[in-house]
Amino acid sequence: MKNFNSDVEAADALKNTYQELSKEIGKVIVGQEETVKLLLTAIFCQGHCLLVGVPGLAKTLLVQTIASALDLDFNRIQFTPDLMPSDIVGSETLDNNRNFKFVKGPVFANIILADEINRTPPKTQSALLESMQEYSVTVAGERHQLSKPFFVLATQNPIEQEGTYPLPEAQLDRFMFMVNLDYPSFEQEMDIVKSTTSNVKTVVNKILGAEDIILFQDLVRKVPVADNVVEYAVRLVHKTRPNIEGASEESKKFLEWGAGPRASQNLVLAAKCHALINGKYSPDIEDVKAVAFPVLRHRIVRNFKAEAEGMSTEEIIKKLM
Repeated sequence: MKNFNSDVEAADALKNTYQELSKEIGKVIVGQEETVKLLLTAIFCQGHCLLVGVPGLAKTLLVQTIASALDLDFNRIQFTPDLMPSDIVGSETLDNNRNFKFVKGPVFANIILADEINRTPPKTQSALLESMQEYSVTVAGERHQLSKPFFVLATQNPIEQEGTYPLPEAQLDRFMFMVNLDYPSFEQEMDIVKSTTSNVKTVVNKILGAEDIILFQDLVRKVPVADNVVEYAVRLVHKTRPNIEGASEESKKFLEWGAGPRASQNLVLAAKCHALINGKYSPDIEDVKAVAFPVLRHRIVRNFKAEAEGMSTEEIIKKLM
């Protein structure tokens, strides 16, 4: 664990560490710089991420590569229709002496890759709720603490809807960011094909350990924020609520439900980290705008009019900003 003489020194170290991590991840992942930035921001903010993209965009590889660059325990859970809650959190079994013994499930790790989380029924999806919010699981009335840091990085395929179970709003709200992955550019796809069809094996070095991550998480929360920045974040979230007094015309016209207070908290927290990794010691309104899309896109619900007119969530957020 590194020792720093001041918070300013720690802030500089966070910026340098972020650049090192991005470089290591870039050995394997071609492009996707913004996605990598958001995932690392979520980690430094003690948040969870939902990655949405069509098959073949290296969602799973991206999470595995980040886990490789961090000296943390990593488990992958492949969500399927027959997966049970006990397959995730663990269960009590009888040992040789006929005593009940708790056998830990794969959720007992620092980084959890919840692969295709919408493939499993809500009963199993909800098994992650307590761990994501409380950093613990309860089995047979007994509470078991998870080791920190703890992150859930879930993936979702937006194309196939047959046999899938959309995440309920309460669980979507637990994710700090929803990150949409786009197709790579022509040049990036050329590089991907060249690197993945050869026999060259890339080694990703471990940059950061658990204690250092916890230290940086504490540092992010210490970052001072001006009142006008907090006011902008809260006002932006209030604009998404069509049913309150003073709601914006866009939300009244295109939204059925707006974002809750967790959106305001995540906007400010993510803006703090965004400022630090860009060499600033306090966030401004531009930092809030930089993280607004991934924080808000899964927390607002469009109405029929918005869908009929082809108004995307991103366009609505842009109008609100």
